[in-house]
Amino acid sequence: MGAGGRMQVSPPSSSPGTNTLKRVPCETPPFTLGDLKKAIPPHCFKRSIPRCVLTGLWVIAHECGHHAFSDHQWLDDAVGLVFHSFLLVPYFSWKDEVFVPKKKSDIKWYGKYLNNPLGRTVMLTVQFKLGWPLYLAFNVSGRPYSDGFACHFHPNAPIYNDRERLQIYISDAGVLSVCYGLYRYAASRGVASVVCVYGVPLLIVNCFLVLITYLQHTHPSLPHYDSSEWDWLRGALATVDRDYGILNKVFHNITDTHVAHHLFSTMPHYNAMEATKAIKPILWRVLPV
Repeated sequence: MGAGGRMQVSPPSSSPGTNTLKRVPCETPPFTLGDLKKAIPPHCFKRSIPRCVLTGLWVIAHECGHHAFSDHQWLDDAVGLVFHSFLLVPYFSWKDEVFVPKKKSDIKWYGKYLNNPLGRTVMLTVQFKLGWPLYLAFNVSGRPYSDGFACHFHPNAPIYNDRERLQIYISDAGVLSVCYGLYRYAASRGVASVVCVYGVPLLIVNCFLVLITYLQHTHPSLPHYDSSEWDWLRGALATVDRDYGILNKVFHNITDTHVAHHLFSTMPHYNAMEATKAIKPILWRVLPV
């Protein structure tokens, strides 16, 4: 669903088809967020801690950041802080971040020299292995700031306001605690053991995080709005449900239900499949699903 996502069910005969390169309409959708919410069974919005804890570490951490883990914000923040810290991610620093694709005019001058098979291979290798830590540490590929060094670990970075700075200190303390634990483990078992037990799995998780995020928000048919066109609903619909086949279950279906997640981010991921099926008939009016 969305712009070019492969469908799980066949569209009605009136559907515009499954041409994945068909442009998503830029006009205001002929429905509201309320219309979409009414189509979703109410129980899809109910949170269940036991159902969530049976999923992956990153999925639980992600649910906490969106207040989809429990009905209590303090519990979501506590669990989210611990789980994000285990993944060396500053919880509060990243909690409200969003992915915004770059405009063509923002592509660096050297981009044209990398627009070939070898260049793309190099860029993808760097992006998958180093993209996530470079983003957190140096805001690489993030929104530009002209009034200071943008770093997700820096409490005084221009990314945050004064009310948020204490939370950044707390996030940093969580990450530093895990780093210290890894240091003690390395001192006891050796660096090679840390690399095998923690480093390699973390690298794989980060690779999939970058890949999934990029593909969910990047497609030739997705429109990019300027300030005169953008509104919340159109922005939320500018994403893609991707079908990874059997890996959909491995990823707990966060890959093929992203449109629903954009629309209702506090909805638990384990109800997103049912919600996605419920809103498809409405979205078929405008999206080339």
